[in-house]
Amino acid sequence: MGTENILIVLLSFMLAGALIAVETKNLLSSVISLGAIGVGTSVAFLFLMAPDLAIVQVSVEVVMIIFLIRATIARDVIPQRGHIGWGALAVVVILLGGLMAFGAYAFRSIGRFGEPIIASVLAAPSNRYLEKGLQETGAANIVAAVILDYRGYDTLGEATVLFVSILGAITILRVKGWARAGRQR
Repeated sequence: MGTENILIVLLSFMLAGALIAVETKNLLSSVISLGAIGVGTSVAFLFLMAPDLAIVQVSVEVVMIIFLIRATIARDVIPQRGHIGWGALAVVVILLGGLMAFGAYAFRSIGRFGEPIIASVLAAPSNRYLEKGLQETGAANIVAAVILDYRGYDTLGEATVLFVSILGAITILRVKGWARAGRQR
C-alpha cells in the first residue's frame, strides 16, 4: 500500500471521527473522537516526513484531551429531540464530498514516495542547506543546523507552544486544587 493510499485512509478516518464528534449525543464520545482525529493528524505528519509537527501535535493533543475529558465527565447533557434539517445535512455532505475530492487530488499530485519534489527545484533552500550548511553554520550535523540555525524561529515557536500548553495545564490544575482544598476545610 503506497503512501498516498495510506494518507487517503487516514483522511477518511479523520473525517469519520469528525462526523462522530459532531453527531454524537454523548460529550465524552465526542471528545474521544476528537482525540482520534488528533492521532490521525500526527500519523499523517509522520508519513509526510514532518516528525517535528507530529511531536507538537501529539503533545498539545494529549493536554487538550485531558482537559476536555475532565470537563465532560462532570457534566450531564440532555440531548435535544427534533427534526433533521435535510437542507443543512445536504450542504454538509456536499462540502465533505468536495473536501474529500480535493484531498484525493492533492495526494495524487504529491508524487511517488521517496522522490523529493524539492530536488527538481534547483533554487530550493534545502539544496543550499546541503551544499553550504557546514560552511555557513559550522555544524557537522545538517539536521541540527537546519533546526537551530536556519529555522531557529520555527523551533522556538514549537518550544513556545509546548511550554505554554504545559504552563496552562499546571495553572488550571493548581487553581482547581486550591479551590477543592478551600472547600474541604
